[in-house]
Amino acid sequence: MSADVWLVVGLGNPGPSYAGNRHNAGFMVLDLLAGRAGGRFKAHRSRADVLEGRLAGVRAVLAKPRTYMNESGGPVKGLRDFYKVPVERLIVVHDELDIPFGALRLKRGGGDNGHNGLRSITKSLGDKEYLRVRFGVGRPPGRMDAAAYVLKDFSAAERKVLDLEVDRAADAVESLLTGGLEAAQNAYHAG
Repeated sequence: MSADVWLVVGLGNPGPSYAGNRHNAGFMVLDLLAGRAGGRFKAHRSRADVLEGRLAGVRAVLAKPRTYMNESGGPVKGLRDFYKVPVERLIVVHDELDIPFGALRLKRGGGDNGHNGLRSITKSLGDKEYLRVRFGVGRPPGRMDAAAYVLKDFSAAERKVLDLEVDRAADAVESLLTGGLEAAQNAYHAG
């Protein structure tokens, strides 16, 4: 692969018991993108499942680390090094507590905001200037611990529109690939 390829990583925890969790929003988006790319994920030596193909006409490697969220950095760095993808062409899709459910925010760089997956990636890469597609999951109700909240499944009310929100996040990833950050922000920050 060359410098024109993109690496799109969805964050989540492996295994069926986590599949519907808020923390697995990134995996949900990547599963939809894999369907759009017309392929299936295959195990990669970097401890991630990957799919090499085209997304919205652009060469991309889609990836889901097989590690737990707080160890996502190792697989992401391994993939970045293997495919020789510059950090400017890395997109990480993840859940975000500080954004209400149903809203997306796209940005380049910034802190981890307490997100263990982002913290691990930034530490492993030694760079925080990758693109992020932040999938809003909202704050926990009352005094519920944030860690417990993200490891719970989306609520019944949220599940009614979850497919639409995942679809919108997948569209935002494609928009980043084809039109760049500013255009994608203009299109997807309204919600």
